[in-house]
Amino acid sequence: MKVIKAGFNYSQDGPGNRLVFHLQGCNMHCPWCANPESMDVNGCMMVKDEGIINPSFQEYTVEELIEEAKECSGMFFSGGGVTISGGEPTLQFEELKAFLSGLHRNGIQTAIETNGTHPRIEELFPVLDLLIVDLKHIDDEIHKKFTGLSNKRTLETLKKAFLAKQKMWVRTPLIGGFNDKEEYAGKFAGFYRQYDTEHAGFELLLYHEYGKEKWRQCKMEYTMKDAFVDESIRGIYEEEYRENGLCVIRT
Repeated sequence: MKVIKAGFNYSQDGPGNRLVFHLQGCNMHCPWCANPESMDVNGCMMVKDEGIINPSFQEYTVEELIEEAKECSGMFFSGGGVTISGGEPTLQFEELKAFLSGLHRNGIQTAIETNGTHPRIEELFPVLDLLIVDLKHIDDEIHKKFTGLSNKRTLETLKKAFLAKQKMWVRTPLIGGFNDKEEYAGKFAGFYRQYDTEHAGFELLLYHEYGKEKWRQCKMEYTMKDAFVDESIRGIYEEEYRENGLCVIRT
């Protein structure tokens, strides 16, 4: 598997203390991405200020990653485990499925962070303790304009997960000039309320520029401007969600 980085994070990538693997490659090209080095499936060379050039990923076998997770299992406190993120982890689908299956066999709690566009993602449900899906915009044309892809597969994945009662977090990054209009809150909630969301939590994430420097290091232009969103917009979304019976979370 092509792995960009691995490290521990508490509660933000699933419950408890988690070992998070970021995989190479993404089928979306969001201009606010915090991990731009993950976009190209073939990776990029990152130039640091010291003039050092580093490849963005290293390759490991599934067995090596399972062994690493087993060795770290003593650190999975507060209900923690392993989260596989990206980039978009489902681009390495067969390896991802084998990795999750191996973790599951060894009793390690599993989660993935995904844009939900892979057509076979249901195959992962039996070995997933938590599915974390980003729904970036409810309007397909706007979604396509900014990310390069339609949101239709993501909506279909969410529908399937709701119907399967898959434990899930649904996340939306709030981006100025993209989805920060008040009217969108009701449209997102309107989609969700069609389904049984008892097993799902919903989170709104405010825009940040944590990945901006990495765009420069990858020799890519960071085009985001005036994209910060006021906390009041998140409050409007959260109020709309709660009024529609959705469980709002903050991690």
